[in-house]
Amino acid sequence: MKPDRFEAITRHYRDLRVALVGDFCLDRYLEIDPARQEISIETGLPVHNVVRVRSQPGAAGTILNNLVALGAEAIYPIGVCGEDGEGFELRRCLAEKPGVKASVFVSTPDRRTFTYCKPLVMAAGKAPRELNRLDSKNWSATPANVEDELISRLRAVVSEINAVIVMDQVDVAETGVITKRVLATIGELASQKPDLLVIADSRRSLRGYPAVAFKMNRAELAALTGTSKEPTLQGASRAASELARKIQRPVFVTLSENGILGADATGKVEHAPALPVRGEIDIVGAGDAVMANLAGALSSGASVGEAIELANTAASVVIHQLGTTGTASREQLRELLCP
Repeated sequence: MKPDRFEAITRHYRDLRVALVGDFCLDRYLEIDPARQEISIETGLPVHNVVRVRSQPGAAGTILNNLVALGAEAIYPIGVCGEDGEGFELRRCLAEKPGVKASVFVSTPDRRTFTYCKPLVMAAGKAPRELNRLDSKNWSATPANVEDELISRLRAVVSEINAVIVMDQVDVAETGVITKRVLATIGELASQKPDLLVIADSRRSLRGYPAVAFKMNRAELAALTGTSKEPTLQGASRAASELARKIQRPVFVTLSENGILGADATGKVEHAPALPVRGEIDIVGAGDAVMANLAGALSSGASVGEAIELANTAASVVIHQLGTTGTASREQLRELLCP
């Protein structure tokens, strides 16, 4: 991408106003010093001594972190947490970020706060090593009163925004933010405002979603199309093209080491190869950086080809950040894309 085109697209990020609707969690990192390991007198088992605890918004919150890094003007987090310690911490993390309108975030005693607790062994001179993660999730259906509140808050901000990002992160349908009722509201708003960018991602596939822009990985594309095997690059290109023509919206497929492909509403497909690896990597958060950058670029007048080039560069920045779920700023994108 030429520097003048990069500037022409990304200078509009400061005007970006996004409703981010989905499953926010608390990413809690427990940094363990292996030099301080001891044996428990009571159990005889090794004790991991935590010397530092740090937290940040995760899941949909990782997309939010990337939007903040891009300099978005306003981000409305339409999500939910419990009235517990993790919820207090998550709300604090959201409120301290520039541009984030944390007052729209729902807090309720009817849900526990979705949490990823990540123990990291921090040995001197070595990359952080993650131990088994400890997750806290909701396994029961999202209560109707919580759905009502989420829908109300989304409707209240729709006149203020120029994009909606939908992120469904839960394992069991109807237990998170993107329930059938919430999704129906999103579809209704998308049809009422055809010029509003709405882009969605779901770890359980986008089957049953309204006609909005789709972002998925190769496995999620296979689930959506009902195939038993992940498609080849050629197969993914064909499926994305057919799907984009059907829904008349862009479709994006991330392909890990093979980069990203995007199909516009006419079915025209473009492919951005992955950037070379520049050292040790951690792929956690790469897809969320892609989502933030696709939304930012498309909302700022980028073509599908330009959007995947920017998103691909963001993924490359993020995977080289170890021991955290990283972000990519405009400056970092410029450094890689326009050296």
